[in-house]
Amino acid sequence: MSLVTLLPFIVLIGAMFLMTRSAKKKQQQAASMRNDMQPGSGVRTIGGMYATVKEVNEDTVLLDAGPGVDLLFAKNSIGAVLTDDEYNRIVHGIEHDLKSESDVVPDDASSLTETDESADEAAAASDEKSVDLGKKDTAEEPADDVPAEAAEAKSDDEPKKTDGDTDAK
Repeated sequence: MSLVTLLPFIVLIGAMFLMTRSAKKKQQQAASMRNDMQPGSGVRTIGGMYATVKEVNEDTVLLDAGPGVDLLFAKNSIGAVLTDDEYNRIVHGIEHDLKSESDVVPDDASSLTETDESADEAAAASDEKSVDLGKKDTAEEPADDVPAEAAEAKSDDEPKKTDGDTDAK
C-alpha cells in the first residue's frame, strides 16, 4: 500500500485521538470540581436546581434546597459549583455592589449630547410645529407657507370626480 492510501486513515486516527483527549480533560476538570465541593458551597445540578451543599460523602451529596428540604444527589449529578456572588445573584437576587450610581447607562443618547437648556429649547420648538402624519379623510388644507391662490389654482387644475364618474371610456 502506498502512503496516499494510508493518509486518510492516519488523519482519522489522529482526529479520534484529539477528540478523546479533550473529552478526558473535560471529565477530569468536572471530577476535580465535584471533589472540591465543601459544605456551604452553592451548586447547580444537571437538572437546573440550585441548592447549598450540606454534606459531602464518597459518591453522594446532601443538598439543602430550602427550609426543611434536604435532598440526596449523586455526586456526578452536580453540574457546577458556583461562587458565593453568583449563587446569591441567581437564588436570592442579591447583586454584588461593584457598580456606582454614576455608571448607569441612559436609555437614549440625548442625555449624552444635550444640556438641559438645549433640551428645553428643542421641546419648545417641537411644540410650535406639530406634524400630522396620519391620512386625512377630507380635502387637504393648503400648507402655511404656500400662498392661498397657488393652492386654489392647484386644486382647480385637477378635475373633481363624483361617485358616478369613472375614467373608463
